[in-house]
Amino acid sequence: MTEHYLGVLGVAEALGVTRHAVHKWRTRYPGGSEHAFPEPDVEVDGAPGWRPDRVQEIVRWREGLPGRGAGGGRPVAARQEYLKAAMARGLDRDEALRALATFQEEFPEMSEPELCAWLIEKFRR
Repeated sequence: MTEHYLGVLGVAEALGVTRHAVHKWRTRYPGGSEHAFPEPDVEVDGAPGWRPDRVQEIVRWREGLPGRGAGGGRPVAARQEYLKAAMARGLDRDEALRALATFQEEFPEMSEPELCAWLIEKFRR
């Protein structure tokens, strides 16, 4: 039976960031550091791989990054796309963010990028 893992690109897509961001995090927060990036489950020819069920662990790791508090910089790509779609449907930014927070509470098993993609699809119907 073949086992499937997420490489750097798969992790990046799951989090709504670029693969460059994932490479940067692994370099800035190596194993043994105060806020080490989660170690891969496998390495194939030097390329890391994480089990898909570890995406939430990586999301939690990211949420704990220094500077991710209130006003913590530019929203990730998935949130930007969601905000754009929500505003096209007539919601203002605050309404859209409140709606997103409500859905995050309702569906804690979904990562923010997954939830944003799901909501955008609902907007299109």
